[in-house]
Amino acid sequence: MELISSKLNIDFVGFRKWAYVISLATLLVSLGFLVTKGLNFGLDFSGGAVMQLRFPGPAPIGEIRTALAHIGLGAAVIQEFGAPEEILIRLHQDKDSKEHEASKVAQKIMDAITPLAKTGKVELRRVEFVGPQVGHELTVNGIWAVIYSWLAILIYVGVRFEFRFAFGAVLALVHDVFITIGFFAITQKEFSLVVVAAVLTIIGYSINDTIVVFDRIRDETKRLRQQPLEMIINEAVNRTLSRTIITSLTVVLVLVALIFFGGEVIHDFAITLLLGVVVGTWSSIYVASPIVLEWERWRGSKTSS
Repeated sequence: MELISSKLNIDFVGFRKWAYVISLATLLVSLGFLVTKGLNFGLDFSGGAVMQLRFPGPAPIGEIRTALAHIGLGAAVIQEFGAPEEILIRLHQDKDSKEHEASKVAQKIMDAITPLAKTGKVELRRVEFVGPQVGHELTVNGIWAVIYSWLAILIYVGVRFEFRFAFGAVLALVHDVFITIGFFAITQKEFSLVVVAAVLTIIGYSINDTIVVFDRIRDETKRLRQQPLEMIINEAVNRTLSRTIITSLTVVLVLVALIFFGGEVIHDFAITLLLGVVVGTWSSIYVASPIVLEWERWRGSKTSS
């Protein structure tokens, strides 16, 4: 299926300086929020306890908040979870807290809010506890997982193509990851292990898109041997544009459906992937390939000097 004519000849390379400005501005905003506001780490990283409860009718969140304040549990986050009857209660624990102490807290909460159910009884659906030490280890492991994926891709693309392609691909992935994580710093949405999984998925999606363009550049380089690299990159991106748009639109449609109908459990995962697909598609066209061109020009200027 060809969504866009193969005879199309958009000057993507000619727009690259404006694309640099857009990407750089977005990156700076993301980094600015990461430095000044930081991330709103979920219990997976910060440590604490989470309880999921189901009421026989709509949960009286205001009354629950008042009841918890009276038993002195400190700052508790209470939010609706998928339906008006279900809520999540999140509690941050001190660094010395133990799991059995969290169980006592859970029982204390149940005793406080059970009388609030007008009819029936409050159902405790799950209690999870993550110690602060485990949260710290997960943070470190998550950062290393992303760095290892970049290194693996650098080696893979360097061996399969050339180092200039590997350099462009990894810079594009760094661009994708920081903009995606910056979104969570700007919105202060909870940053959890689910989001880390989504970020790693984005890396896989984005590099796949970039490899398709690189493959085409390599083919066009053999066919248009005497032509400048700008023309070859434009030819490659135009020839793969139809495939890129169809793939991205298909994934976007699935993710939009998951956001609206997939429920709370995968909501953040779907939002992260949706943002990552858009940013990854942009970077495969306007970051990875133009960096190959800039690298070639830089190497040419060094050789001539």
